[in-house]
Amino acid sequence: MAKRLILLAGNIGVGKTSLTERIGEKLGWTTAYESVADNPYLPDFYEDMQAWSFHLQIYFLGHRAEQHIYLSKLPNSAILDRSIYEDAHIFARALHHMGNLRDRDFNAYLRLYHLVVQSLPKPDLLIHLRAPVPILMERIRLRARNIETGIDEDYLALLEGFYEEWIQGFDLCPVLTISSDDLDFVHQSHHLEIVVQRIKDRLSGREEMVF
Repeated sequence: MAKRLILLAGNIGVGKTSLTERIGEKLGWTTAYESVADNPYLPDFYEDMQAWSFHLQIYFLGHRAEQHIYLSKLPNSAILDRSIYEDAHIFARALHHMGNLRDRDFNAYLRLYHLVVQSLPKPDLLIHLRAPVPILMERIRLRARNIETGIDEDYLALLEGFYEEWIQGFDLCPVLTISSDDLDFVHQSHHLEIVVQRIKDRLSGREEMVF
């Protein structure tokens, strides 16, 4: 298979990291992940979202742009567990919607975001993972991360609505939408095989599939 750059997108708890790990192992692709443990702004952000939302979004923008560029230059295929495009269309938008990102800061962020992404190489495929909000909540509860204790169903539902709007207009590359509540690609090897085959089919130029 030719060199490919694959991006995953989807709500919190939908299984992006797990699928990235397993696709990387299965196909021998380089994997990259969202910066959380080494993010210098997250602790301050969770203490005071209004004060630190802009700083956090700028950090993520730079971090994801570096990842995107680095992976695009590798000689082998690579898969990234969250796209840079979600920062603006989902998370910065949600922060603005909730009043944690002021109009002035949101507009300044968007200007910088558009300048950054217009120079990035286009991905070869966007995998959109989705699952019902109650399932997302249960997965978040089970993994018990301290930074996710404040996440509730209303917030996940807000993000999910933004995801559906964004994915409808996304046209930078082909999209493969996967319902992760129906596929246990972590524990069921044949489910992972189904996903891998759908990815190969989509990369080969076949019609878009949703399952």
